[in-house]
Amino acid sequence: MSVALITGASMGLGEEFARQLAARRMDLLLVARSEDRLQALATELVRKHQIKAHVLACDLSREGAPQQVLQAVTEKKLKVSWLINNAGFGLIGPLERMDANRVREMISLNVSALVELTQLMLPVLRMVGDARVINVASTAAFQPIPQFNVYAATKVFVLHFSEALSEELCGTSIRVLCLCPGPTPTQFHVAAGIDARLFNQGQTARQVVRMGILGSDKGRTVVVCQRVWTNLLIRLAPRIVVRKVAGMIGKLMVNRSMKP
Repeated sequence: MSVALITGASMGLGEEFARQLAARRMDLLLVARSEDRLQALATELVRKHQIKAHVLACDLSREGAPQQVLQAVTEKKLKVSWLINNAGFGLIGPLERMDANRVREMISLNVSALVELTQLMLPVLRMVGDARVINVASTAAFQPIPQFNVYAATKVFVLHFSEALSEELCGTSIRVLCLCPGPTPTQFHVAAGIDARLFNQGQTARQVVRMGILGSDKGRTVVVCQRVWTNLLIRLAPRIVVRKVAGMIGKLMVNRSMKP
């Protein structure tokens, strides 16, 4: 049976990917830092769907972690056909006030680990008839966001990387999709330091993941989870206008997050 490798699988979109792919009767390799959460999820999905679920607890922001994932795939002889690069986090606030080590970890996880793991897994994915890569970016990838500057920049990278890789692999057995969620009620806000109420109006994790999986089934390269008029505004408005509006929203997010 084919295996879906999911990073950041202990909660949020990663957990939801695990649930929906397990419902498709896919075996799983769940990767995240929290072994307890992963084990609990694996036990539940094995019992519910009669699949196999493997667990690997590691911090992908650390040097050598992607190689650790590949080693687990090789040692367990897993036939990985789906790679879900979901692990990531954001930080909000002025750049000069951010913790430099956390910024470094964010870039390492959101960008470097995603690229390295994808590169390491491509030979594995080529061995199956129908392989998928789904990279989770964000609607933040479509405009600069003051107060959310580095995070948004990492997601621009993920978007462009995914689109370029999709074209590069055109004609092969590997499909690449970039999933761009808008504000989604998950635990993302905790690490970012954002008021959870700002995410309550977005699509659910279940809806976002379903859109990503169906988009991949249809061979799409980018799936954006936000209103059509918002997309049009961002694409058509002058860059200075988009930047100013995004800056106002960023300040609002910071101000609301600082209130008790």
